[in-house]
Amino acid sequence: MERMSGPYFIRGSVSLPEAELMWRFSRSSGPGGQHVNTSDSQVELRFDLARTEALPEVWKERALQRLAGRLADGVVSVRASEHRSQWRNREAAAVRLTALLAEATAPPPKPRRPTRIPRGINERRLRQKKQRSETKRGRSGRDWG
Repeated sequence: MERMSGPYFIRGSVSLPEAELMWRFSRSSGPGGQHVNTSDSQVELRFDLARTEALPEVWKERALQRLAGRLADGVVSVRASEHRSQWRNREAAAVRLTALLAEATAPPPKPRRPTRIPRGINERRLRQKKQRSETKRGRSGRDWG
């Protein structure tokens, strides 16, 4: 069997340690014919987010807060069963977990600073509105006899 394509990098040089990943395999539903009944191709990957030392403390707090709805006792779990081979499902689960953690640990976006509209632009808009209004007023048939 080939080696896993780890380590799984979240962002920068921070990666998930292989020792902290808990794998579980079970029979998968879906395509596969007779083979599917005998092989455990579905993969469940669990990662103890609350007790890990691999993530910087700030990231960990952020992730725990953002993933609060998905956690069970501080453990985040990801499932993959779309491929027929366990190997590809393992890869899919690992990629999914790293993507989830990368998103959950990302720094919050910078607050938006409202911009002022330049006076010239506002004046030009009002001038055009006035011009349009004059054009339309000129169309009303008062003097058309």
